[in-house]
Amino acid sequence: MQNRINSIIKSVCLACIIVFSFSSAAKAEKSVVSAKPNIVLIFIDDMGWKDAGFMGSDLYRTPNIDHLAKEGMVFTQAYAGAGNCAPSRACLISGQYTPRHGVYAVNSTDRGPKNLMRLVPIPNRKDLATGNVTIAEAMKAAGYATGMFGKWHLGYNDETFPAAQGFDVADHFSSSNNKNFNNDNDPKHIYRIAKEACQFIEDHKARPFFVYISHHATHMGIQARQEMYDKFEKLSGGKQHTHKKFAAMNCQMDDGVGIVLAKLKELGLDDNTLVVFTSDNGALPESSPAPLRGHKGMYYEGGIRVPMIVCWPGIVKPGTTCDVPVINVDLYPTFLAAAGGGVPTGKVLDGADISLLFESKPFSERSIFWHFPGYLDKDTGGSRSPDFRTRPVSVIRKGDWKLHLYHEEWILDGGRDKIDTNNSVELYNLKDDISERNNLANVNTAKRDELLSDLLAWFTHTNALLPSETNPNYAAPAKKKK
Repeated sequence: MQNRINSIIKSVCLACIIVFSFSSAAKAEKSVVSAKPNIVLIFIDDMGWKDAGFMGSDLYRTPNIDHLAKEGMVFTQAYAGAGNCAPSRACLISGQYTPRHGVYAVNSTDRGPKNLMRLVPIPNRKDLATGNVTIAEAMKAAGYATGMFGKWHLGYNDETFPAAQGFDVADHFSSSNNKNFNNDNDPKHIYRIAKEACQFIEDHKARPFFVYISHHATHMGIQARQEMYDKFEKLSGGKQHTHKKFAAMNCQMDDGVGIVLAKLKELGLDDNTLVVFTSDNGALPESSPAPLRGHKGMYYEGGIRVPMIVCWPGIVKPGTTCDVPVINVDLYPTFLAAAGGGVPTGKVLDGADISLLFESKPFSERSIFWHFPGYLDKDTGGSRSPDFRTRPVSVIRKGDWKLHLYHEEWILDGGRDKIDTNNSVELYNLKDDISERNNLANVNTAKRDELLSDLLAWFTHTNALLPSETNPNYAAPAKKKK
């Protein structure tokens, strides 16, 4: 890829010389082109795998995102680092899996009926430790201006806010710290976020920049401008997607994406900018991710598989797709490689540089992992438990295969010795069973044991903590009479 980048740089420099020789005025109107690509990361909140026109939605209108997909590469098997907001964002910003940074959930890992928890969960960390070198800090060291706009969710004081975690310019806000959050004209702050990001881009166009645009949409509650609601009320609902107000919010989020893309084009920066569009976790129950099973908060595909687009003119061929599984911890090393930066001293990165995939080059198979040693309440359909979206679980994806290891049964019901009967493991072939309905754990025992051994080795490698203390307040449900 570096040879290709060098070739682009030489071409750009030659073009600038030619332009200068004909007209110094024309040169003055052009933004300075950096030898390093600008990087724009657009991160959507709770946008499921099917929640865009380019992914086949029969109701949603996302023309700007669809255009980006046509201009770039669509990753059909992209994953969030966790099943809900805060841990996924911690994975993204740190480049590390959850066992290393300790952010497993939003606020707490014991969410739900305490008397139905068989184990005492591993405690949750609510912020990203200040000593954990962030992607923003690494990009600054590589010579980039860094900006962050929108939802942070990784700290609640001056020591853990974005400005202390490597961002030169940061405008992070939420319903708790911004009295105007529920402005009827911009209820999710989509246009404010886009405006602030565009101003940062304008201010830093003469040097390479990294901007993290983190929208509050399409998280609940459902909010949009009245004219957007009116637009969708006139449309007939689809077969899969029927929620017109959610569609309105989704479309308004697309407006925000379009504003930023238009600014890049206006400034002549689009040809030298790597744009990545993705989401922090899977779909809300208001927006079906079928054929995927489950929703946000679960570790079935519906909770962790997300849309992802990469657009990088001259590197990524327009209109292409990639079916290789990737995960958001890959973005840290990938951005560093594009920037020509080095891994910070002492920093462990769990992801891989996926830039070879941008040019459709061979990429070595590797496993990807998830670890959630706690409880998350409010089953929304698709969970294996009616009382929780998920119970403590760890997951490995390797090739077409995906294994779930449930901690309660593993730890309390005999572990490996009883694996054939204790229901601690679920195994799915996603190529044949994307809906994760046909558990093959006791059918393909060789593949089960292979993935299980890999997962247990990963526990050791990452020092992953598993709950081990029995909950003294657990009350086993009474058995139903036959």
